[in-house]
Amino acid sequence: MDRKAKKILFNTFWQSGGWRQGGYTFTDEDFQYAKNHGLMFDPLTLTHGECVKRLRQLHQEVITKEIVVQAFLHSLSTRKVHLRSALSSWALTHKLPEHTYYEWLAEQPSYSACGYCNDHKLMSDETYIDEDLNVLNFERVKWGGVRLNWLVYCLLDLECLSKEQPFTVSEEDVDILKRMIEAVESCGDKDAARQLEKRWKDILPSNQHERDVVLEIWGYIGLLESKDDYRKERGRGTDFMSMATWRGIDGYSQEKMKYYFGTYL
Repeated sequence: MDRKAKKILFNTFWQSGGWRQGGYTFTDEDFQYAKNHGLMFDPLTLTHGECVKRLRQLHQEVITKEIVVQAFLHSLSTRKVHLRSALSSWALTHKLPEHTYYEWLAEQPSYSACGYCNDHKLMSDETYIDEDLNVLNFERVKWGGVRLNWLVYCLLDLECLSKEQPFTVSEEDVDILKRMIEAVESCGDKDAARQLEKRWKDILPSNQHERDVVLEIWGYIGLLESKDDYRKERGRGTDFMSMATWRGIDGYSQEKMKYYFGTYL
């Protein structure tokens, strides 16, 4: 990743340890530089159907499960956090059929009025007009993503991954994965996501925000799945999305673990 392009992206949105206030600006020269290096983008305008169609093309022609798994594992020791969320972006969209927004309306929408997206836990809109992909990519590069289940984020995420070089998975990556799994197994029955995040502190090279994103990724792929969605959310109620009601008693899905990481375990 080009350092200058990354700095331009970060300076657009981040200042002195917090979000830049008063609007986001950059010079045309800086924008073109970051754009040429694949880190900033022109505003995106497309329909829901066009977004889904492009995702289907990526799944059928470019992005495989093996690629996103390798990218995720490679990120563990290298701390290349921008490679991680492709795993959840792939999982959330790989069974999504080609459709239009109003083709099937959700009876009880939780994520989207589109029934297909709602069933796949995807937040989506009918149209995207001048969508700012740069803030989404900033979040992806800084923390590993934030709006992980946004349909347009999944598209951006997989598009960016498709331009990466092949990855190698090291013994250190696999060792970190195994220790992360052991940490899940050591959780008490009433432990919530925050307690698991703290157990990962000395295992995964990261800060709390990055570990939170990994938890959300594992939640969205069904690896860490709550067996009781009616539990009271722990904490402020805003810390987690996919992991809001997970508890240590739920453990992890052995089926999903084998499906995604079985080759390495």
